[in-house]
Amino acid sequence: MKILQTEIAIKLNSLFSVVERNDSFFSSPLHVHPEFELVFVKESYGKRIVGNFITSFEPGDMVLIGPNLPHIWINDESFHQGLSTTRARAIVVYFHPSLFDAGIFAIEEAAHIKDLLNKSRSGILIQHRTRNLIASKMEALVTLKGFEKVMGLLEILHLLSSSQDLEYINSDNFNSAESRSEKDRLCDVYRYVNENFRNDIQLKDVARLTNLTPQSFCRLFKKRNNMHFVEFLNQVRINNACKLLLDSDWTVSEIAYSCGYKTISNFNKLFKETTGLSPRVYREQARPTLAAALAEA
Repeated sequence: MKILQTEIAIKLNSLFSVVERNDSFFSSPLHVHPEFELVFVKESYGKRIVGNFITSFEPGDMVLIGPNLPHIWINDESFHQGLSTTRARAIVVYFHPSLFDAGIFAIEEAAHIKDLLNKSRSGILIQHRTRNLIASKMEALVTLKGFEKVMGLLEILHLLSSSQDLEYINSDNFNSAESRSEKDRLCDVYRYVNENFRNDIQLKDVARLTNLTPQSFCRLFKKRNNMHFVEFLNQVRINNACKLLLDSDWTVSEIAYSCGYKTISNFNKLFKETTGLSPRVYREQARPTLAAALAEA
């Protein structure tokens, strides 16, 4: 697991994208981005973090997430160890706020959708009959093209905005308690760590990015992400180490040093604490699983 600030519109070159996930495990890090995100988990289970709320998820989990709200789906350890009999499958819809800059939400008929999107900044759990209905609409959205896809998104938002099967994940004051400057400052931190995790990162240098003392920065980071900064830094490094173990022929020592660890013993200890496996065993078990998945694709 890692955490970062990203922008889906730039990555996918589209203000509106529908993505089908079918992986051995969900590998996206704890992150924030300016887009809205609607997620329907078709298969897999584990823990979900949205904002400051952690809960379990299972097949059927459906959530609407507003811009700049930290989130991640973390699979059970059996997925990472290649022991799960199921896949990590989901449909994810991303749409950027500027998609509607033309002013469609300025008309009275769209006021309920505008209200829904504003409330999604706290995260919304979608349940019961609405979840089943939206799931079928999302399945259809995968196959739509052109403006029909936009119309499909608007229909989904309209159905959600009039539903009684919605539950807010975070308290109403979760986002209002955070100033815009706090969000911007932490985005700088996420970006800095993901660009510099290979190097020696000092707390005082990271705190300086936010114009806070190290103590105040640590309190803010813990409040925003429900984890300590050192935990997050380790997760960034371990997640990148996992990729190198799968995608390269580097030795464990080379990978450890390239991911910012000064000693092999410390790397091995933290890697096993995070994944449940030693780096060597992880590589031995994960590579055949990955190869099998690619063969099936």
